[in-house]
This record gives sequence, structure tokens and C-alpha cells, in this order.
Amino acid sequence: MKTFIKITEIWIPNKQRTHLELADGIYGKFKEFGEISARKQFAYQQGLPGNVWAAGHPIIITELESPYYERTEAAQKAGLTCAIGMPVMAGEFLMAVIVFLCGGDENHMGAIEVWANTPEHNNELNVIDGYYGTLDYFEKISRKTTLLKGSGLPGIVWEKECPIIMEDIGNSPVFIRSRDAKKAEITKGIGIPVAIHQEQVYIMTFLSAKSTPIAKRMQIWLPDKEHKKLLCQTAYGKENNALASIFESKTIAKGEGSVGRAWLTGVPVIGKSNINGATSDPAAISSLLAVPVIDKGALTAVVTFLF
Repeated sequence: MKTFIKITEIWIPNKQRTHLELADGIYGKFKEFGEISARKQFAYQQGLPGNVWAAGHPIIITELESPYYERTEAAQKAGLTCAIGMPVMAGEFLMAVIVFLCGGDENHMGAIEVWANTPEHNNELNVIDGYYGTLDYFEKISRKTTLLKGSGLPGIVWEKECPIIMEDIGNSPVFIRSRDAKKAEITKGIGIPVAIHQEQVYIMTFLSAKSTPIAKRMQIWLPDKEHKKLLCQTAYGKENNALASIFESKTIAKGEGSVGRAWLTGVPVIGKSNINGATSDPAAISSLLAVPVIDKGALTAVVTFLF
């Protein structure tokens, strides 16, 4: 199964907190790109990771010739067309920058969006950045869409201050762009709060199409009432999948496995999964990214992307 996201990287501050260095990555067939990344470091306001660090919010680059992006030649050689930088913050302090790289297919459908408000319209969300692959029509509609708090996927994430997975988007009365999503063959989506403060809101949405899903699987893990265990609250594709019964039915303690380590450290974790070796799961999951969602210094959720 081809996925919309081709490469995933985690960049973290070095010991002196002067530069960002590569902590881990999922490169698949793009091993050479990974070798180049391993030799890089980014200062504050340098390259995509450094600029995300400085901005404190997600940045999407759809032209990899941009000065923001310093690995243009390697990206072009790999056939990549877009880079997305997503910060993980604990208050004003950066824990990590996650970089997603997409493209490389003639028919790569899906969307990754950044929704935000402005000082002039602080009760409204609009797309300030987005990558839509070959879905030009859906992009035009999305960039003209305005959402209020509690309206649409980004607005619901804003209201609940928690990640949300939405299924059957094309037929959902809650998803404001459902008719256009159905035309674009977008079936599922997840919204993640990157920053929700009184004045400024940033929400990332990942919209998955049938032909090239964002990832093979996505999950949302929430702390229990005692804040001692994580429970899988929802996952798309959970039904009728052997993986659900051996993985998503369990609870995870702080520090346990990749998901538990993301909770313990507040830093994203990449795990090389051996789940596929234990079951006949047809999705052939080989690796996962666990992303902690932090608000006011406390963990509110862990979102996992399974590849």
C-alpha cells in the first residue's frame, strides 16, 4: 500500500540547545536521503526545522527550492515535492520538530493542512498552509472555507482541545467540505491541536484518500482518569483488523513501548514495529511514529501514525 507520507523525521535540540539534530527517521526506500539528513544540523531560523522552531507553529513548503529548505537536491532526486514541519511544544519551549515529506507519485491524493485564526478574526479558522497532492479542486475549496469553533473537523478539535478522528468524511454532515471530499475520494481525517492559546490557535488536519492514505493506520491514545495508563480511544481502520485485538485493546503505562516513551519524555518517538511478525495483519505495519500532544505542560493525548 502506498502512503501519502513518504518520509518522517524527528529533529530535537542538541545538548546545548543551539541546534536541532536528527533523532530518528522512517525512510523506507529513501535510504540515501536518510544518510544526508543524519549529517545535518539546523540552527534557530535555519532550514525548515529551524524556522518551525522560531515560528512555534507548523510550516508547509510546497516548493522545495525555497530558502527554507536546505536539502533540495536530495529531495528532487528522491522525487519528493513537499515538506511539512510540525513542532511539539511544552509551553514556549521546543521539544521536537517532526518533518513529513510527501510526493513522488503521479496520483498522490490526500491533504495536510494548517488551520489558524488571526488577531482580526480570532473566532474563525482558515487554511494558512496546505498540501493537497494532485487535488487542485479540493485545495481551492479548502482555501476559501472559514470555520467557527465547533464547526468542521478543525473547529471540533479547537472546541475539545484534543485530537479527533473522523471517518466516512464524504457522507458526514459534520465535515463541512463533505461533498468536495467525496469527489476527491477522501474518506478519513484526523485533526491535531498543535497550539491552542486564548489569542492564537493552530490545528493540523491530515485527510486520507483511498488510493494513498496518509498512513496505513492512525490511532489516538488518551490518559485514563488517574493519568496512569493510556487507552486507545479511537483508530481508523480499527474494525475487522487483527492488529486491533492485539494492540489497541491493551493499556500502555508511562515509559512502556514507543507510545509510552512519547508520554514519558514529551518527545516524539519512532518505533520499528514487529507486530506484523506476530499476526497475519494485511496492512504489513513495519514502523510507527508516536506524537505527544501537550497542553499547559501536561499530556492530553498521543497520536500514532503507523506505516
